Amino acid sequence: MTTRLRKKAQNLPKKAGIYFFKTREGEVIYIGKARSLQDRVKSYFQKTSDVKIKNILRETGDIDYILTDSTKEAAFLENNFIRQHQPKFNLRLKDDKSFPYLKMTQDRFPALILTRSVEEDGARYFGPFSPAHQARQTRHLIAKHFGVRTCQEAVPGKRKRPCLDYDLNLCSAPCVRYISVTEYKDNVKNALFFLEGKTDRLLSILKRKMRESSARQEFEQAALWRDLIHTIEAMKERPKFISVRMEDIDIFGFAQEKENVAVYVFLMRRGRVIASEEIYVQEKNKNTNTEILFSCLSDFYRNRKDIPDKILLPFSPAKKAEFLKTLQRKKRKKVEVITPLKGKYKKLVDLARANAEILMRKTAVDRSPVEEMMRIFKLNTPPLRIEGYDISNTGGDESVGSLVVFENGLPEKNDYRKYKIRSVEGPNDVASLKEVIKRRYSRLLEEKEPLPDLILVDGGKGQLNAARTALKGLGLQHLPVISLAKKEEIIFIPSHKEGIWLERTSPVLKLIQNIRDEAHRFALSFHRSRRTQKSFESRLDGIRGIGPKRKAFLLAKYKSIEEIKNASREELAEIVGKKSVQNLIDNLQTE
Repeated sequence: MTTRLRKKAQNLPKKAGIYFFKTREGEVIYIGKARSLQDRVKSYFQKTSDVKIKNILRETGDIDYILTDSTKEAAFLENNFIRQHQPKFNLRLKDDKSFPYLKMTQDRFPALILTRSVEEDGARYFGPFSPAHQARQTRHLIAKHFGVRTCQEAVPGKRKRPCLDYDLNLCSAPCVRYISVTEYKDNVKNALFFLEGKTDRLLSILKRKMRESSARQEFEQAALWRDLIHTIEAMKERPKFISVRMEDIDIFGFAQEKENVAVYVFLMRRGRVIASEEIYVQEKNKNTNTEILFSCLSDFYRNRKDIPDKILLPFSPAKKAEFLKTLQRKKRKKVEVITPLKGKYKKLVDLARANAEILMRKTAVDRSPVEEMMRIFKLNTPPLRIEGYDISNTGGDESVGSLVVFENGLPEKNDYRKYKIRSVEGPNDVASLKEVIKRRYSRLLEEKEPLPDLILVDGGKGQLNAARTALKGLGLQHLPVISLAKKEEIIFIPSHKEGIWLERTSPVLKLIQNIRDEAHRFALSFHRSRRTQKSFESRLDGIRGIGPKRKAFLLAKYKSIEEIKNASREELAEIVGKKSVQNLIDNLQTE
């Protein structure tokens, strides 16, 4: 598993976005954001003592991601998706705390206050802000330059004199009538222009003041102007994935390559993009893009009850009027279908299109021999995890079994296992395979570990039936099993008594052969090491002065006869004693 995930991390784009760690069943267990998806996700596979990272990787079966325009957009999207999915390993952002907004109230003397929620109360909302201190800086800037109050006191109230904010030039003191309603509303109007991003004139003034302060060597004051400029410029970058207008919008991106079509959908609800969906189809009827998009939209909304107020599309679909009529009948309310040409909506569609293009590339990789296996062998799910078995012996001597594991077509060597055959005498590969299968899946059941999607055994019908019998005895007869006969390369499955012949160039056959050959190699290397070890052990038998205990010490320290020959007399004497060392040396030199 780890090898496949590491390779997947290496193929991620070096762009900003959010990433998902998911279980094999598709449950999201961790969400993060990154400036470079590839660099960030790769870092999880470095050696670490971090228990949290180890636990995340232990449960991860897949990695997914969404591209964004910037790290700031990634932060907003991460926040939205964590709230939606509530991943078990995300401790931050799972509660109601959110990015801050600035709210201009609708009082007679409006106040600018900090809030973390948007409500339908008639007030004007701006944000969200990330990092949070930008909201406080912006509020301070508006209070200082426009005199807009930041308190929530009743105005006019019972105060006899203004508060400290007035003395600090951070308020125009409407609470004690130091400013008229008309003048205050003009200030609020200018503050709203600023909050709406109409700040070019203000920026030019601040930059001139910064240069003048710097020329007078008033560097501290110049730094303050610089920080204000940065705050204003940051405000101009409007977050696309959050809308203070509490909109319900579906945003579609479209990508096509020959007969393959990918559609990516962002779902914005109450002003937040909270989910995304992927559509992948193969279009073999040579329909136009507009016809394909109409078909995808019709399928997408056919059984969907949650119809948004607006749908953003990259281009108009065929039969747009018919599609719109169907949606409005289901929603019983007006629905807008928009093809934006500029502005925030256009940027959202462009982001959806970028993710559709990524989906196209990902799907092209995923539609591998594993997907084709599902069709050929009539499996219910793609065999992402395949376990392959082989038996190796020489005339029944030192029989061993091997288990190799492939995840999504790639070897997962950390999961390989070796078995010494215990209950079978002589060269009986079928019975030996039955023993190995029984031992393997008894343990998985006992430890409640996940089972493979497909089992592959080396051999013909005999090996296939042995594996099925062992599984049936454990109540696992539902697990799919196939076997591959060596000479003719026939694939046997229970539903095809005569076997299946695939083209020699078939990617499915090549993958199955790769798994079979790897199981054979692993079994053979284990068998040879066992035979070598046995030969080594037998060479020490019958040497005068070398009893069972001294023999065990020698076997523990040295791996071969050659290592003993190269050892010094003094080193050997410490193990077998001075009297026996010469007998040992003489005996091993005569071959």
